[in-house]
Parts: sequence; C-alpha cells; structure tokens
Amino acid sequence: MKLIEMLEPDFSFEDERGSLVQLVREGYRQVNVICSKKGSFRGGHYHKLTKEAFYVIEGSFLLEAEKDGVKEAKTFSAGDMFLINEYIVHSFDYLEDTILVSMYNNGVEYGDEKDIVNAK
Repeated sequence: MKLIEMLEPDFSFEDERGSLVQLVREGYRQVNVICSKKGSFRGGHYHKLTKEAFYVIEGSFLLEAEKDGVKEAKTFSAGDMFLINEYIVHSFDYLEDTILVSMYNNGVEYGDEKDIVNAK
C-alpha cells in the first residue's frame, strides 16, 4: 500500500487570460488554505476517520508519511496533488514559503473533539 497517493485535478484549462484548475467536484466536507513559512514544520499526526487531500498552490515541502513501520518521503511543489488516508502519520517540512489547499472528506471537528491524533 502506498502511503502517499498521487492525485490529479478533475479539470484544468489555460488560455491567454490565465488558468483554471478544478480540484474536485464533490466528496469533501471541509476545505482549508494553509500558509506556511520556509523552515517551519507541521503535522506529526494522523486522522482516524478522515482522508485528507492536498493541492500545492505555491512553494515546496518535504512530506514524510508513516504507518506500521513503513515510511515514505516525497518533495512536493506547485501543481502537485496527493491524498493521505486514515491512520497515516504525516509531517510537513517547508522548504519555501508555501500555500496549499487541504480538503477533508469528513472534516476533523466533531463537537468538542477533533479527529487529529498526535503521533508522539
């Protein structure tokens, strides 16, 4: 099983005016924009109930993923899209100032509880 699943946007279009990228048509209940500074670190957690897809707007980062002792690492940059499934620990080490979109199929907030489990 691949820990980091590569995705493609549903649709993209470009002409002399610029471009349009349709990431998804359906299937996500929570969408966030994440802005991170070069040298910062985020993550070190997993979700029990939630799949999380990401689309990189600008910048780059090293993503490390781990489950049951299996590890993967990959560098992502603008235009890349990928999915992290449930129970996969994921961490981001930002190599540049970065903007990305994160999309959760179920959302992570359930009343007073969150579906965010720290790995340590």
